[in-house]
Amino acid sequence: MTIYTICLVLGLVFTILSAVAGHLFGGHDSVGGGGHAEAGLDTDGMPGMSFFSPTILASFITAFGASGIILSEIRATSSVWVSAPISFFDAFFLALGVLWLFNLIFKKGQSSSEGCVAELIGKTAAIISPIPANGVGEISYVQFGSRYTAPARDEKGGAIPSGQTVKITRIVGTQFYVETVN
Repeated sequence: MTIYTICLVLGLVFTILSAVAGHLFGGHDSVGGGGHAEAGLDTDGMPGMSFFSPTILASFITAFGASGIILSEIRATSSVWVSAPISFFDAFFLALGVLWLFNLIFKKGQSSSEGCVAELIGKTAAIISPIPANGVGEISYVQFGSRYTAPARDEKGGAIPSGQTVKITRIVGTQFYVETVN
């Protein structure tokens, strides 16, 4: 029972200290993937956490202690030979759940309303600032329900007035090349 209490208290104290220190000092200058301790040993550069991140390990230790204390109070599981393995598996699956939840939150948070530029080729747009001959104007287009604007040039170097509907033919850097739609 003592080891379970130590694990529970250690996990809770680590969590509280991490939250306070992270709030006060930012918590960005750490080891791990991408320079963040919460990434653990994960170095793929994608948003999310590793099972070996301090947050997940603290969840495991806290859950192990809490489960062990509860199981020690039940007559059928009061033996350490019964409560320890069950506590280990409880903690493991709880830590996996926390890992899944955090990774889900991080991936949703990393999504963007900005569409994939390559999908724009062949789409129509409207000229909102006229394109002068051999010059740059501005187009407006809609992708995934969001309206965007971009600098644009006529594919043949001609002039295109405002309000004209055009088709995006190619994209070079941030410049969109367009041609008029008949």
